[in-house]
Amino acid sequence: MSELIAKGREMIREARKILVFTGAGLSTESGIPDFRSPGGVWDKYDPSEFYFQRFVSDEKAREKYWVMSTEFYEILRDAVPNGAHLALKALEETGKLLAIVTQNIDHLHHRAGNSPEKIIEIHGTAFSVSCLSCGKKYGRDEIQERVNSGVTIPYCDDCSGILKPDTISFGQAMPEDKMARALGYARECDLCMVLGSSLVVYPAASIPQQACHGESKLIIINRDETPLDPQADLVIHESVSEALGAMVGM
Repeated sequence: MSELIAKGREMIREARKILVFTGAGLSTESGIPDFRSPGGVWDKYDPSEFYFQRFVSDEKAREKYWVMSTEFYEILRDAVPNGAHLALKALEETGKLLAIVTQNIDHLHHRAGNSPEKIIEIHGTAFSVSCLSCGKKYGRDEIQERVNSGVTIPYCDDCSGILKPDTISFGQAMPEDKMARALGYARECDLCMVLGSSLVVYPAASIPQQACHGESKLIIINRDETPLDPQADLVIHESVSEALGAMVGM
C-alpha cells in the first residue's frame, strides 16, 4: 500500500492539470448510502417507479417520489465532508485542479470548501428544486418544510407546475452544458483521478474514458474493481479518504 501511495503522490506532483471524477464511494465514507449497494435506496424502493416520464405523467408516482426523496435528503443534509473531500480542497490550493466532476448530489464538495466554479455536478443536486414548467427555483429546505407539514406533492407557487429536485432521474436528459465542460477538461487534463466510482453509469463514465483516449494518466481509487482498471496507471482498492489523504499529504 505504501508503494502505491508513493506512486500516486509522485503522479500528482508531476501533473499540471488534474481532473477529478467522484462517485458514490466517496459519499459512503460520510455515511450516505449508495443507491445500488446492499442496504441502499434501491433495496427499499423500486427504481423503475421513479423514471422521469412516470414522475411527470403520474401523480401517484410523484407522491411516492417525494416520500423517497424527502427521506434521502435528510441524510444528505446532515452529512459532513470526509477526509477525501478535504484532500480535494487541499489539491485545489496547489493550483493544479481543473475541475471536480461529480456523480454525487450531496453538495459535500461545496461544503468542504472547493470553489463552486470548479465543481461540475453531472447528476445535479438535491439542494435545490425547480418548476418543470416555468423554471422557478426554490431552496430545498423550503420545499422540505412543506412536505414535512403534510403537503404530499408540492407544486409551483407561480404557475402550479410540477416541482422536482434538481437531480437527474432515470430517463431524464443529461445537462448538455455540464457534459461538454467535463469532456473538454477530460481532453485537456494530464492526470485524471477517479475516486469512489464503479464507472458503470453512462454517459457520466465516458468522461474518464475520454481522458484515457488522450495523453492523460489515470488513477483509480475505489473499493471494488472498475471496467477501466486495466487502462489505469495506478489502481488502489482501499478507502478513498485514507488513500487520497495520504497522497496529498494530509
